[in-house]
Amino acid sequence: MRELDDIIISKAIIERYNRDLIDYLDVDVSIAGAGPVGLVAAYYLANAGKKVSVFERRISIGGGMWAGGMTFNHIVVQEEAKSILDEIGIKVEPYKEGYYTADAVHATAGLAYQATKEGAKIFNGITVEDVYIKDERVSGFVINWSTTGMTGLLIDPLTIKAKYCVDATGHDAFIVNKLVKKSGIKIDTETGGLMGERGMWASVAEPMIVENTREVYDGLWVG
Repeated sequence: MRELDDIIISKAIIERYNRDLIDYLDVDVSIAGAGPVGLVAAYYLANAGKKVSVFERRISIGGGMWAGGMTFNHIVVQEEAKSILDEIGIKVEPYKEGYYTADAVHATAGLAYQATKEGAKIFNGITVEDVYIKDERVSGFVINWSTTGMTGLLIDPLTIKAKYCVDATGHDAFIVNKLVKKSGIKIDTETGGLMGERGMWASVAEPMIVENTREVYDGLWVG
């Protein structure tokens, strides 16, 4: 085996990463969160020819989907969503009429693979700290290393630009929370602010997720 040069390895990592980050400073769509919502959105947008970046604060992607329910790593899929997994090539099994199951690890890995295969770029270990507002429109994200927040270091963030932004941070709705707290900004809800998660009643909660996946402020969509 040829002797490896450790400096070449280091240079390759640094140069390729910097190339990607610079290339994705200005995109069509930027997504905060690489859970199932973020990955599905990234897949369809990239498949439609859009330049897409995804920022995930954790090192691992997939959000809570990896663990299924209470670490029983299987997920339950409704009839309405089965076509998405079929299109992406994820194996599902019928359980009862209208209910399907899928292996959580297989499903998460499949979503990530197909999204990146279509051209979406995932940057893990990076936190979206804030939104970039220009002319009363969300026009990008403010980003920083996740370790910066963990260590409490005062390090200035960087800004990325996007025609549209997506809050796919899940239960936290972190990006929308940030927006609402900035200058008393009101979003497109009944109250003009966040209305909370409500209860865990699948027959009500699942349709509400779909109905409320929309643009809540100029330039910002939420899933």
